[in-house]
Amino acid sequence: MDTSYDADLALFIGGGWKIGEGRDSFPVVDPASGETIGEVPLASAADLDEALNAAEKAFPLWRATPAEARGAILRKGAALIRERSDMIARLLTLEQGKPIAEARSEVAGAAQMFDWCAEEATRVYGRVLVRPVGQRALVTRQPVGPVAVFTPWNFPVYLLAKKLSAALATGCSVIAKPPEETPGCTAALVRCLIDAGLPDGVLQLVHGVPDAVSRHLIASPVIRKVSFTGSVPVGRHLMRLAADGLKRVTMELGGHAPVLVFDDCDLDKTLDLVVPQKFRNAGQVCVSPTRFYVQESIYERFVEGFAARTHGVTTGHGLDAASTMGPLANVRRPGAIAALVEDAAAKGARVMAGGKRGNAGFFFQPTLLADVPDNADIMNNEPFGPVAVAAPFSTLEDAVAKANRLPFGLAAFAFTEGLRTANVLGDAIEAGMVGINTFAISSADAPFGGVKDSGFGSEGGTEGMDSYLVTKAIHMA
Repeated sequence: MDTSYDADLALFIGGGWKIGEGRDSFPVVDPASGETIGEVPLASAADLDEALNAAEKAFPLWRATPAEARGAILRKGAALIRERSDMIARLLTLEQGKPIAEARSEVAGAAQMFDWCAEEATRVYGRVLVRPVGQRALVTRQPVGPVAVFTPWNFPVYLLAKKLSAALATGCSVIAKPPEETPGCTAALVRCLIDAGLPDGVLQLVHGVPDAVSRHLIASPVIRKVSFTGSVPVGRHLMRLAADGLKRVTMELGGHAPVLVFDDCDLDKTLDLVVPQKFRNAGQVCVSPTRFYVQESIYERFVEGFAARTHGVTTGHGLDAASTMGPLANVRRPGAIAALVEDAAAKGARVMAGGKRGNAGFFFQPTLLADVPDNADIMNNEPFGPVAVAAPFSTLEDAVAKANRLPFGLAAFAFTEGLRTANVLGDAIEAGMVGINTFAISSADAPFGGVKDSGFGSEGGTEGMDSYLVTKAIHMA
C-alpha cells in the first residue's frame, strides 16, 4: 500500500512548504502507524502581523467586489475541489486516519458548501421601511470585516469549508488557523480557492501554537469576528479574549449526543443505522451518537444486536479499502478513551464489545458498554472516540429527562414510529439539532449549532451567512 505523503503534498503546495532555517515546526503523524510523515512550519508573531495587514488591506476590495463575482470564484473553487477530490481525500486520510471513503465524502461536502454559499451571496437582502412621501429608510446588511476562524482536526476540510464559504461569500476577508495535525488537506482546500481566482490577501492560512496564534489574532483591532469549532474549555477561553475587543463570536462547541430508542421502532433497521454512525470517523464527531437510552422492553435485544454488529467493524489503515474504521487522530486519544472505559467498568458497566487499545498506531477497538450508570465519567464527559454507552429508560418523560440532564446541547437523536412521540421530542429535547429516525442533520442549507454549553450561533443555511453580516439602518429625509 503506497502511503507517500510528500509527493502528494507538493502537487498542491509547491515551493515554500519546506521548513526554513530557524523556523519552528510541528510534526505531521500518520495515526495508523504513529510514524512522522512530514512537518509543518509554525507562524511567528511577524508572520501573523503580515497576515493581519494583508487581510485588512484586502477587505475593502473584496467587500466592494460584486456578489456575482464573488460567487463565481467560489463556484470555480468548488469545481476544483471536486476535480482534485481524490488527492485531497488521500492527504486527509494520511493525516487524520479516517477511511478513504469517508474522506471523499467529506471533500464532497466541502465543495457543496462553496456552491451553496456562492448562490446565497446574491440573496443578502435588506428592507425598505414605510415612510412619508419624500423620505426613505433602508435596512442593509454588510460584511462584518476581517474574521479569524479556528477549526479542529476531526473534519478538517469540511469544517474549514463551512466557515470559509459563508465568510467569503458575504465579503469578509479571512485568516484561517486549521489544525497542525492536518496541514496538507487544509492547504489543498485553500489552494483550490486561490487557483479559482481569489484575490491576494482575502484568505490567509496560518499554523502555529494554538494559544499564541489565537491571542495574537483576537487581540488585533483588525479582526472583527471570531468563529471557533472545538472544545467547551477552549471556547470559553476564546470568548474571554474576544470580549476585550467586543468582537462578534460564533461558538460550535462539544456535545454528548443522546439517542432515544423507543420500543415501537424497527429495531433491526435502527441498529443497522446507528452502529455505522457511532463508529464513523472512529467516533470523533461532535454530533456522534453516544448515550443510547433504550426503552426497557427492547433494551437487551438492542445491546445484543449492537454488540454483534460492533464485532463486525473492520479497523485498519484508512487507505485500505477493507477498513470501515480508522485510528484515533493523535497519540493522546487512546489513553483517554481507555481511562473512560475502565472507569465505567469499575462502576458496574458491562463491556459488550471491544474495550481495549489496538496493537499499533493510535487505534482503539470499537466498543459498547451496557448498563452504564450516571456517575460514570463517560456518561458525563464526551468520549470523542469509538465508544457507545447504553442504559434503559421506562417512559417518555424518563427518556427526555435523561437526554436533557447534561449541560451540553448540540445534537440529539430519537427512533420511534409514533408521531406524537416525535412531536414531543422535537419540542422537549434541549439541543440545537434533533434528528428523528435520521442522522442527516448537517447540510449546506440548514443551520448547524448548539445551545447551553455547546455554544451559540449557527453555521450553514442563511443563519450561517447572517453571522458574518452586520445590520445598518439608513434614514433619508
